[in-house]
Amino acid sequence: MRLTRLHDDLYARRHRGQKSLAVLLDPDNLDEAACRRILELTTAHAVDYFFVGGSLVTTQHQAALLRLLKSASDVPVVLFPSNSLHIDSQADAILLLSLISGRNPDFLIGQHVVAAPLLRDSTLEILPTGYMLVDTGRQTTASYMSGTTPLPYDKPAIAACTAMAGEQLGLRLMYLDGGSGAMYPVAPAMIRAVRQVVDTPIIVGGGINTSEKAHAALAAGADVIVIGNQIEKEPTFLSEVSRVVRTFNAVPSALLN
Repeated sequence: MRLTRLHDDLYARRHRGQKSLAVLLDPDNLDEAACRRILELTTAHAVDYFFVGGSLVTTQHQAALLRLLKSASDVPVVLFPSNSLHIDSQADAILLLSLISGRNPDFLIGQHVVAAPLLRDSTLEILPTGYMLVDTGRQTTASYMSGTTPLPYDKPAIAACTAMAGEQLGLRLMYLDGGSGAMYPVAPAMIRAVRQVVDTPIIVGGGINTSEKAHAALAAGADVIVIGNQIEKEPTFLSEVSRVVRTFNAVPSALLN
């Protein structure tokens, strides 16, 4: 299986204590004009990754969105798929998500079986990822579509054991997600508990809609924070959160421990 440039880069950043910012672009929510506005912002405010996908993706916009991103930016484009229909080799990589917080076999292995031949024949870098949905105040599209119960918000030990199991199964990244429209972000205590028990890079998304919440997630141990809905509502938020990540990286890692 291909574990190549992006995988190595994520691990190198992790071990240097370097934090990263990903912007999640949902093809259902963005037209070309909106995407171009975000791209303009990213030329002034550094972004490390574009994640492309959503929990539903009902439109045919994904292919056009990927073409635009690849033609207009050098930022790596990573698929964030909800099922095997959303594989597209225009991207650089794919988060191969295993929904380890749930017990729905289709999202633990079923969709992966369908996708395996397509991925083998593609040029995508494959990033096996333990995906953990966290209860953040309301049911999200991801929990509804997957038919799974999110991890309890105030049970960091459950999240830690789930992440440990995922790492022991060979998953290379952990993604804690409050989901689109989360009322509040994943608790720092949960991020911290997961950070203490796994060596994999940790991605955290959902509900990060202020610079304070972004800083809290990074300080708790997130290696990559993901923003999406908030910059669709308020594009200037990108400059705020980008500044948080860069300021955080300017502090020697030893001072943060």
